[in-house]
Amino acid sequence: MGRGRDKRENGADVSAGGPVFRHAEDGTVGAARHLGPFRRMPLWLKITTGVLSVALVGALAFAGFWFLRLQNNLSKAPLNAGGGNAEPVSEATGRMQILILGSDTRDGKNAGYGNADDSKGYGKSDVMMLMDISEDNKRVSVISFPRDLLVDIPECTDGETKQTFPARSGVMINEAMNEAGIGCAVDTVNQLTGLEVDHFMMADFNAVKELSKAVGGVNVCISDAVHDPDSGLRLPKGTSAVEGEMALAFLRTRHAFADGGDLGRIKAQQGFLSSLTRKIKDEGTLSDPGKMLKIADVVTQNLTVDEGLASVPSLLTIGNRLKDIDISKVAFAAVPTTPALIDPNRLQIAEPAGSQLFAAMRQDIDLTDPTAPATPAPSKTAAPPTAAPSKTAPPLPPYDKAIQPVTVANGSGVPGRAQEILQALIGGGFSQAAQFEATAVEQSAVYYGAGFEDVAVDVAAMLKIPAAQTLLAPAVSGVQVYLGTDFTSGATYGGSVALPKDVVNQTAGDTLCQPANPFLIVPS
Repeated sequence: MGRGRDKRENGADVSAGGPVFRHAEDGTVGAARHLGPFRRMPLWLKITTGVLSVALVGALAFAGFWFLRLQNNLSKAPLNAGGGNAEPVSEATGRMQILILGSDTRDGKNAGYGNADDSKGYGKSDVMMLMDISEDNKRVSVISFPRDLLVDIPECTDGETKQTFPARSGVMINEAMNEAGIGCAVDTVNQLTGLEVDHFMMADFNAVKELSKAVGGVNVCISDAVHDPDSGLRLPKGTSAVEGEMALAFLRTRHAFADGGDLGRIKAQQGFLSSLTRKIKDEGTLSDPGKMLKIADVVTQNLTVDEGLASVPSLLTIGNRLKDIDISKVAFAAVPTTPALIDPNRLQIAEPAGSQLFAAMRQDIDLTDPTAPATPAPSKTAAPPTAAPSKTAPPLPPYDKAIQPVTVANGSGVPGRAQEILQALIGGGFSQAAQFEATAVEQSAVYYGAGFEDVAVDVAAMLKIPAAQTLLAPAVSGVQVYLGTDFTSGATYGGSVALPKDVVNQTAGDTLCQPANPFLIVPS
């Protein structure tokens, strides 16, 4: 019979309860030792620690919930439809252009405003505005494009179906996104203005209703009591706070203001946005996290953005850039237009005013103060394929201006612009000067062929075009003045920018009453 194991081996004492009981008798070791500091912690400190822990976990959960909710709210689409993409820009710094679109689609929550046949495909842009934020975050320009404006739409490819639609001419700008999507509207604006849009934001009818409710109504003013049965707008004379359906009717009406045309509608929309800007600024909304979350939730549920902007941090960063801008530097303008030659019921860009506005925007001019210093972006100069660096040559003998071959290539985008420069050259003695239309470029230059450097230097000096923009181009016969979009007016380069008269309709600091359409005025 085997002998049982001695339970006292290695010093174990069963009678004392074994190792566990031995450790329990010593409060400084084992399990009791690890609990010692917490047991000695004052009750108030235990409670405070617990509350802070719960609060931290709750805050993280709250932040995570809202981040996911807002992120999931967003819809996104490609920025471009022509194969190209804008260079990525930082949302926090640098100049930024955002195309803001209002869709007239009747899908989903918008079904009550017509039927699917009213807006096929991707829908049309009921509103189109280009918001330009300056690099120093001190000013914003908002340029409206009338929906009846006839433009050329470039070839566009639908990012989803991959179907390519051919370029079209003389088409209303609000149709640009109807076939190939929002990116085609971006490409159209890029082509029209010579700018490069960085992002887009597109909202639908429901966004207007819900946003106006979220801010507690937006004050608008009209000269007389008006009723537009088509949109449902009914307002008394003077100032009214509109929200929900009435806010939407105010923005959608095509007949209630001025002469019942699109330009009166644009000014009313700009007045609405000016009032909305003042309200958000006055109430400190952009600095109040609670208010910002409420508005962000409403907006993102009804917002489509490009893929580069489809993140909550990016949207919040842009909002943060706007919070300290002086409202007198938020300028609202519209593309200068005139009745279209091919259809007087439509509009075309009025020249040279339209080209002057686009040139000022490309040069980052303050529309409220064109004399203020600008910070133009790096520009591109169109150089002939055979252009080569200028070589130093010995002084040339005097030449006869009257027989020098000088041409003016009009790449300014302004029809007839070359004639003004041609007259200046002829007046300066270059009587053999001629002109022709050319591809638009951003920066003007003077090109010269072999043996014509001295002539080119004199021509450039006459027009005040910098020496750095005077280039040898062997393919050029004689001297060629290539006008760019930075030289759209005047006979000398680099002078003050010519802007259309009264191009700014109002700033966000202006409180204006919209004139009512006399045919829709009703008794007060």
